[in-house]
Amino acid sequence: MEKLNIISFGSDDIENVLSRMNEKELDELAFGAIQLDKTGKVLSYNATEAKLTGRKAEDVIGRNFFKEVAPCTRRPEFYGVFVEGVKNDNLNTVFEYVFDYKMNPLKVKVHMKKALVGESYWIIVKRLG
Repeated sequence: MEKLNIISFGSDDIENVLSRMNEKELDELAFGAIQLDKTGKVLSYNATEAKLTGRKAEDVIGRNFFKEVAPCTRRPEFYGVFVEGVKNDNLNTVFEYVFDYKMNPLKVKVHMKKALVGESYWIIVKRLG
């Protein structure tokens, strides 16, 4: 029998759990998961996020999330928080946001968190409503 992993959006150790998952497991999550490097380059982009945005992972991996993938996030309340968290090595925040770049506006809850291993950061996205 296959073991079912239950992962709660916004949980304290979510970055540890995500870092141990393979691509298939990430794709099966009920929420979007985007892994970035410290410059904002997309390292991974799960299937749930692709469904939410209508974009393919292969089209966004390697591109800058804030400039090329979701320029609607290049605002102080999103990008500014990311930059500050990376600079101070303490990125861990949850907030509501509306994605609207090349898509119908989508209200979401966002959890940004630094991975405990390596120099990467997670943007976890849960659709609201």
